[in-house]
Amino acid sequence: MRGQTVIHLSLLAGAWASPAQKRWTPNVPRNPDYPLDVVDQLEESIMPNVEAWVSKRAVANSTTSCTLENAAIRREWSDLTPEERKSYISAVLCLQSLPPKSPRDTVPGAQNRFDDFVATHMTMAGMLHSPTNLFAAHRYFIWAYEKALREECGYEGYQPYMNYDRYADDPINSPMFDGSETSMGGNGAPSEYAGVPQGFPKPYNMIPSAGGGGCVTEGPFKDMIVSLGPKSTIVSDIPPNPQSDGLGSNPRCLRRDVNQFSAAGARANYTYSTIVDNPDIDAFYNRYLGQPQLKGDTHPWGIHNAGHYMIGGDPGGDFFASPGDPAFYFHHGMLDRVWWIWQMQDPENRVDKVPGTSTSMPMPGHGGMKMVAKREDVQDAVVDLGWTAPAVRLVDLNEQMGGLGGKLCYIYV
Repeated sequence: MRGQTVIHLSLLAGAWASPAQKRWTPNVPRNPDYPLDVVDQLEESIMPNVEAWVSKRAVANSTTSCTLENAAIRREWSDLTPEERKSYISAVLCLQSLPPKSPRDTVPGAQNRFDDFVATHMTMAGMLHSPTNLFAAHRYFIWAYEKALREECGYEGYQPYMNYDRYADDPINSPMFDGSETSMGGNGAPSEYAGVPQGFPKPYNMIPSAGGGGCVTEGPFKDMIVSLGPKSTIVSDIPPNPQSDGLGSNPRCLRRDVNQFSAAGARANYTYSTIVDNPDIDAFYNRYLGQPQLKGDTHPWGIHNAGHYMIGGDPGGDFFASPGDPAFYFHHGMLDRVWWIWQMQDPENRVDKVPGTSTSMPMPGHGGMKMVAKREDVQDAVVDLGWTAPAVRLVDLNEQMGGLGGKLCYIYV
């Protein structure tokens, strides 16, 4: 059975060692059912850069105590043992049982702490998804969610991520979505769900339905109640929210369309090309969003949309309420990993780069504008997640190993 057997990362010890010096290696298990893909191998190759960069930063900034030895390690879901997966699931269910902290007059429909994060994403969608903020603000959002799982629900691990390529062939029967007690829940029941329209010219302007879209009936989240939204749903038979902003109480089942068509646009070759073929931050950002569409590409969604709509349905198919599906955090964990690997290709020149602050190329997703914000203005920009996390400077979120005065201190393996 997949995910039951693990081996140690002996491969990495050799990959990160030089003849003169044995480099730091993580002593964590790996699932042998999944060979290293090209992105995994690329991640291995950056570790000397990571080690050198962290050492340099430690010398330059004595207030940062983050090191590779004390960094948290975020791992792929299928690399966790069944017991570790159950522990994570229990923490999410715990968060769904705690009272909300969001203000009642703003979010009257929030029923629990899990809903607080959904409400943050809904009310602050513009800030979270602007070109300058997309990477950094979601890094902060995922970190705050992980912090809540650990501090409020006793979770001892860290936020896992989802390597799309592992599951692309058959996501419904993957360790993520097979409906077992160690999964993040199963697929939705068959429905009239049509798929996800995309902002591309024909013929590839629709991610087709994979046959689901109905209520999840298997796994730990089969009884989950979705409280908020919809605000921008693509599921036609969802009852409307009593409030136009989607923040009223609208209890319903969790729906999913676990979609291999969407996942095909996030295979390792797409992710690898996004990282290595786009040394400019704006080019990286645009390719991440699938822009401009590659000629002849039958899965032109971009890894951001492809990962999102791998779990379409309700609320996963709602741009605003998408964190209402617990699998959202695995998807954006993977995207954070991709950004980190991109940064560590050349940390000296990439860690401080922010999308939309140069005139080097057009950004076709934003009206063809060549510059979204002045670089000097971004230095003072603030990411404020309201009741979810304190306001911080955006540029302090760029550094994964030591950002926020060392509060951000983690790697992906």
